[in-house]
Amino acid sequence: MESVNLLRERYLRQLLLEDIGEKGQVKLSKSKVLVIGVGGLGSPVCSYLSAAGVGRIGIIDCDVVEIENLQRQVIHFTGDIGRSKISSASVKMKSINPNIVVDTYFDKFTDSNGHSIAKNYDFIVDATDNFAGKFLINDICIEINKPFSHASVLKYQGRAMTIIPNKTACFRCVFNAPSKEKLESLSIAGILGVLPGIVGCIQASEAIKYILDLGELLTDTVLSMDIRTMDFRKVKVQKDLKCLACSA
Repeated sequence: MESVNLLRERYLRQLLLEDIGEKGQVKLSKSKVLVIGVGGLGSPVCSYLSAAGVGRIGIIDCDVVEIENLQRQVIHFTGDIGRSKISSASVKMKSINPNIVVDTYFDKFTDSNGHSIAKNYDFIVDATDNFAGKFLINDICIEINKPFSHASVLKYQGRAMTIIPNKTACFRCVFNAPSKEKLESLSIAGILGVLPGIVGCIQASEAIKYILDLGELLTDTVLSMDIRTMDFRKVKVQKDLKCLACSA
């Protein structure tokens, strides 16, 4: 653990922000965030939450680093190929900031373990790359009343949304599960490597803003983007009174 003076130097540019200051930095140091998936989205999320001084960060993933990941999953390096993603990421996170605690779960986030893992954190980041996982994360977070950030990326387009259970529209309120044929086509679609970096940074921002009660969250709002044209668009959404996850 670094001395108080070194900590002040490390977080100086955040401490200078009137909305954060020492009080906010202490709040970050006492916060706990779970990141589900340590791939394209999870890489910038883990990096920036570590750098910001979030005190405890949980990471869960059951994959190992493959060479095709390196084009977009920038927390993993060539020398990490064959290593578990949580092991690779945790080393980088501690290297960025030795003052944080990193909880690692070499597992898939499922209905059987999701509740017991997620309940230990203040905020959840959905950095998964499949629809089944996204619906599951939504449902579990609604059940245990945990706020979370949703995001997805494909080709040149990305989107992000923040959900506060029992207050805002949830993932199921807005999105329907794709058909089997559509899922198969999505599974082999390409992606520009910088896109998940941009969207993951937005997710990290949402987590930090929630912890600090800072600014406006992407609640009841879907932020969509197309980086070919640099068009960013906010679409307002509403709770579905017949939603299977969050309706009364």
